[in-house]
Amino acid sequence: MNNQIDVISIGDIVTDAFIKLIDSEATISQGDDKQFISMEFGTKLPYDHAEIIEAVGNSANAAVSFARLGLKSSFVANVGDDSHGRDMIASLEKNKVDTRFVKINSGMASNYHYVLWYKEERTILVKHEDYPYHWPMITENETPKWIYFSSISKKALEFHDLVSDWLDKNPSVKMAFQPGTFQMEFGVERLSRIYQRTEVLILNREEATLVSGGNHEDINDLFNRLHQLGPKIVVITDGPHGAYASNGNDRFQMPLYPDRAAPKDRTGAGDAFASTFVAALIKGNSIEGALQWAPINSMNVLQYTGAQEGLLSEDEITKYLRESPDWYRPTRMA
Repeated sequence: MNNQIDVISIGDIVTDAFIKLIDSEATISQGDDKQFISMEFGTKLPYDHAEIIEAVGNSANAAVSFARLGLKSSFVANVGDDSHGRDMIASLEKNKVDTRFVKINSGMASNYHYVLWYKEERTILVKHEDYPYHWPMITENETPKWIYFSSISKKALEFHDLVSDWLDKNPSVKMAFQPGTFQMEFGVERLSRIYQRTEVLILNREEATLVSGGNHEDINDLFNRLHQLGPKIVVITDGPHGAYASNGNDRFQMPLYPDRAAPKDRTGAGDAFASTFVAALIKGNSIEGALQWAPINSMNVLQYTGAQEGLLSEDEITKYLRESPDWYRPTRMA
């Protein structure tokens, strides 16, 4: 029996407290290049309801997605020795994620965020605890086929060097990188070893522009610049326009899977897309096949609150694929 781990996800984990705002109790205003949510100051405001969702975050969502798709999924993260930390570990295990590499930090709190949920969008109030980030001891028998690296605290900069050192010692392991906010702030030069070792890099179009310094309007320019950083496969998601993928030679455009209902919550749609694309590759699919899987899981996550409830199994994705319209196919870019 093969007990090899398919993929170890790496990143921060958090409990999200969703607060559903009443539409009439808030307004959205437009700034120069940002939108702002406004509520009456210094008063009591009614809200619709609250939901507590445990064990989330870019990499935690990916870890659950991988497990839901039938892969042997493990997770490297930090929690505190409080009830929130215990609940997050229990939630991961309930979702069949191996938690042997989740470190419980004595005397520390677990990450806990508040999500202001207004219509289908959300504004997240974040606070990352100051954990001592260490790379775990991974035996030869525990060495995974892939690692999936995403959002982590700005205090974890040197941790990236530890990940790079381990990858240097394990050249057979492939890495998918979905940079989080702080990882993009660190810059491509500081994280050059990570980018050079990346098998699959996944960004949205705005992030691709920021990371590459390329032309936002020219998808091929973004691809060219991102490939120069080292990644073999680059995926760029583009909101309602779908997604694009390149292996350096072949480039494809993929439309969105049609929504089966109006989106309920957009939390985690990007994580579902990215992790499903990588899972498809792990399972032996081509880039074209991975591009067909990923939007389906992303679409379904939008139908639920939070990033994990709507994640699909491989059989469910296959069913949606069988029922897809004729135009739901990747097209080769010129």
